[in-house]
Amino acid sequence: MKERSVNDMKKIAVLGSTGSIGTQTLEIVRERAGEFEVVALAAGSSIDLLEQQVAEFLPRLVSLTKEEDARELKRRLSLKGIYSTEVVYGMDGLIACATEGSADMTVNAVVGMIGILPTIAAVKAGKDIALANKETLVTAGHIIMPLVEEYKVKLLPVDSEHSAVFQCLQGAGEQTVEKLLLTASGGPFRGKKREELGSITVEQALKHPNWAMGRKITIDSSTLVNKGLEVMEAGWLFSLSPEQIEVVVQPKSIIHSMIQFTDGAVLAQLGTPDMKLPIQYAMTYPDRVSLGGKRLDFFELQKIEFYKPDTDTFRALALAYDAFRAGGSLPTVYNAANEMAVALFLDRKIGYLKITELIEQAMNAHKIIANPTLEEVLSAEKETYDYIRENVR
Repeated sequence: MKERSVNDMKKIAVLGSTGSIGTQTLEIVRERAGEFEVVALAAGSSIDLLEQQVAEFLPRLVSLTKEEDARELKRRLSLKGIYSTEVVYGMDGLIACATEGSADMTVNAVVGMIGILPTIAAVKAGKDIALANKETLVTAGHIIMPLVEEYKVKLLPVDSEHSAVFQCLQGAGEQTVEKLLLTASGGPFRGKKREELGSITVEQALKHPNWAMGRKITIDSSTLVNKGLEVMEAGWLFSLSPEQIEVVVQPKSIIHSMIQFTDGAVLAQLGTPDMKLPIQYAMTYPDRVSLGGKRLDFFELQKIEFYKPDTDTFRALALAYDAFRAGGSLPTVYNAANEMAVALFLDRKIGYLKITELIEQAMNAHKIIANPTLEEVLSAEKETYDYIRENVR
């Protein structure tokens, strides 16, 4: 990657800057000093960390979810003599950060369907998108992908699996893809049967064997919901049917995903489990630049094992395929039911197995809308939340 001048620095807005992907994005900015300028940051409620980020990167715009948090951050910044950063809040603030006028790229690393509206706004504002918010495509891929085409922006995947596929596709051509093989670690409970999962605690579910992630995504990985969401996201990103996407359990998380082409050849992207690689590749695309960290040692690795996913025990993955095949508003119900169920589990209000049970119940209760508008997508989300509340006492 050629060194950029101050005026030529790539300007980025980071949504979800205090989360796992957001903080690693800023680590890359820090490590590649002079190549990126952070012009906007958005966070939920982590005022202390956001204050540190603003003091270091001096963005033009920053947002928090609540107005009172925004007021407090503004007070703290004024005490530090930082007056150049405008502080906003709420969905309007999140959208303002996503569309900040000088930004070349918006990194969407927020968790949940809250990421849909800022993604749409950023695309319409002509921003390239580095997407780590899988819910955007799972629930509104039929809206997002045509907009990406219309506004001629780049949509670059940040998830390690989708980035792996994207990297393998460079120069190959999507029309030659026969099948996509999405790898999964299997999570902390791989090999266990359903009857063994009834007493799983929050602490056990949060111990992922390979990846350091946020709490919600870590729980999703343990139930294989995260892999189900990735299957649906991959369908939109690479224009593939459910039958063309296969999940392969690869416990060491060394192969990040594979593509089988129409001539039978299989390409794979391998590497150590480090999210900074796919984040940086999205940020610097089409250039591939140096990155520190441990390198893959095949003599130390010795072997890579593969297994079929146990969809009887981890039924959430099978339900994701059901939602994918049905399409319409059902993927929204799958995602929304899981979001609420995981929140209830983390609050210790339901047991571990109840997460998947609630997803299935909500899907069965839903009347599918074939081609939902954005308003209908958001309405399906709300209806699903209401359903879960009514069925958990």
